[in-house]
Order: sequence, then structure tokens, then C-alpha cells
Amino acid sequence: MDTNLEVREAARTIDALITPSLLLDRGRLERNIHRLVEHARKLGVVLRPHMKTAKSIDVARHLFPREPGPITVSTIAEAEYFAGHGFRDITYAVGMSPASAIRSMELCRRAGVDLKLLLDTAEQADALADVREATGVAPSVFIELDCDDHRGGLKPDDPKLLEVANRIVAAGANLVGVLAHAGESYGLSTPDALVKAAEDERSATVRAAETLRAHGHACPIVSLGSTPTAHFAENLEGVTELRAGVYMFFDLVQHGVGVCGLDDIAISVLATVIGAKPEKGWVLVDAGWMALSRDRGTANQKVDQGYGVVCDENGRVLEDVIVAQASQEHGILAIRAGSGKSMPELPVGTRVRILPNHACAMAAQHDFYSVVNGEDPEIEARWERIRGW
Repeated sequence: MDTNLEVREAARTIDALITPSLLLDRGRLERNIHRLVEHARKLGVVLRPHMKTAKSIDVARHLFPREPGPITVSTIAEAEYFAGHGFRDITYAVGMSPASAIRSMELCRRAGVDLKLLLDTAEQADALADVREATGVAPSVFIELDCDDHRGGLKPDDPKLLEVANRIVAAGANLVGVLAHAGESYGLSTPDALVKAAEDERSATVRAAETLRAHGHACPIVSLGSTPTAHFAENLEGVTELRAGVYMFFDLVQHGVGVCGLDDIAISVLATVIGAKPEKGWVLVDAGWMALSRDRGTANQKVDQGYGVVCDENGRVLEDVIVAQASQEHGILAIRAGSGKSMPELPVGTRVRILPNHACAMAAQHDFYSVVNGEDPEIEARWERIRGW
């Protein structure tokens, strides 16, 4: 076994970890999960968590403590992984290719999974006939909707909506509903704007479902969600299910949007101070973009957080200290531009925690979480993550 891996597995407290290491605060995770569960319950919709952020069966068991429930995934590898742990109701929320559709239906046949696909073109719909012939499984599919000009999908009033629906049925597949994601909500920052985005997402999705029903398509599932709109939705009439993913961990982008506080962010990278350039106001740590990711999602927000906000070893924020620059294995800590603060004393060997701009991207750099709880230095568990496609 790799020596570094042996040390990581043997570590009982964070000061014994080799850095950089990915930490997950269990208390914050559980609080974040409970918050959206209660909101979905009040709104009267099914919550279908998106596992693209966590990619971990241990996190999934906190989402569904009694038995597996409905989930969303972003890769077939995730679908296969969670199916292997008993999950059967899965939505693959990335536009299908013929190859991914065949692999998905083979999983359905092999494991008895209800794996629903996503498409928005007539060409994809036509390909379903070949998928059905190749696998012997009739695919279940959503039509993807574009509710805010963010990414793929059809507009609710696009004539192609009915054409695609008809071709799905003609291909011998099952049209199970419509699905939308209000990705533009990530660029908002006021409660009023987020409430409006949530209502726009709802009305667009429901309108498309009503159009399909008026033309003979049952459209039983009306699925929508992004972490910002999921939390700011006030009315989900006509919607059957709510999706979100990064809410489990939150991050600095969500903080900038106004969805969470810094003390809600559940993951961080533990790093060690390895040097300094006092004449430049720099402190160097052993976590660069390979540990933090290259994500600079806060650069276009009101407050640019660099490559991450810096906390002390216990998770307390060091005011205005950010990772200002990052190379492959080095991070440069500095005081935020325009701040009147001074860099705190951080001698070589000091441990710090760095909060993520984008939780999905930071977590994707690592193979597992070292689970802690608040300021307690004890490592409670080691939770593996699934990677790949």
C-alpha cells in the first residue's frame, strides 16, 4: 500500500493528516440537509438530491437514513455506483448520447434500476429506437427545458417541444416528464431576484407540462431546481419534484448569491504553511489548484474570494485572508485587495482550512473525505468518493 495512504487511513486527528486533505464537517452537512428537506416538505414536493457534488454513499445515507430514495446523477459511473448500493430511482440529468443511453439501459436491465434519461432534440429522440432494440429496454426520458437561457433545453413555447415528444413515443420510449435547471440564478444576489427566478423556473416548467398534456402526453413528472431557486421558491404549484446538489456542502459562490453563510460551508481543504514572502505580504501553503480546483466562480461576484477563503485549523475564518494565487501545488495567501487588515501570524507548519469557491470542483480533486465535526480535531470517519464517467 502507498505510504501516504497508510498515514491518511491511520490518522485519528487532523494534525496527523498529510496535507492537502479534504475535510467534511458532519454537523454542517446534517444542518444543510435538514434545511432543504423541511423546505421541500412545506412546498409539498419530492426532493430528489443531485449527487454530483458529494458522489459518496456515506453522504447519501445521511440524505436517506432509512432506505434509498430518489436521486439525480451527472455521470453513468455515479448511476452504476449508487445502483450498486441499492438506489433504484435515478435521473441522469445530462443530455444523452446514443452510447450513454445504451449503457444506461444495460444498467436498467442488469440491476433493475429505473434510470431516466434527458434529451432536447429530435435526433436524440429518434436514437431511442436503436437503444431499445440494442438493449431490450424501453428508455424513460425527460425533455429538457430552457427556462432562463442558461444552457441546453427547449423553450416551453418552442414548437419543437411537441415534435420531440411525439418522436419519443414513436421510438417506443416512455416520456416521463419535463426537467429544468435555473442556472442563471447563480448570477443573482438579492432575495427578490432569487424569488423571481424561482417563480420563472416554475411557471416555465409547468407551462411546458400543460402543453404536452393538452396534446395527449401524460407528463407525470415536472422536475426543476437549482440550489438558489430551491431555497428561495415560495410556490411550487404544478411541480412534482425539486432537485439540488451543492446545498449539502454549500460554497463561496452560494454565499455570494446569498443562499448560505460562511458557517454553513461544510467542506474545506486542510493545508500547511510552507513558507512566506513578507516583503510581498504572502504566506505560502501546500495546496494549489490541484487541491482547490481552478474554479474562480466568485470573480464576477461583488466580493472576489480568489481561490478560497482561509480559516484557522479549527475552521474560524481569518478575516480578509484569501488564496490570492494558485499554481499546481502552491497556494499564496494574501490579504484581500482594499482591506485594511494585516496578515495574521502564520509560521511554517501552521495548519489552515480553505473554503471552496465551488464545492463540486474542490471535492472532485480528492478521493475521500476526512469527516470532522465543528472545531473538534478528531477524525470521525473516512468517506470514499466515486470519480470518473
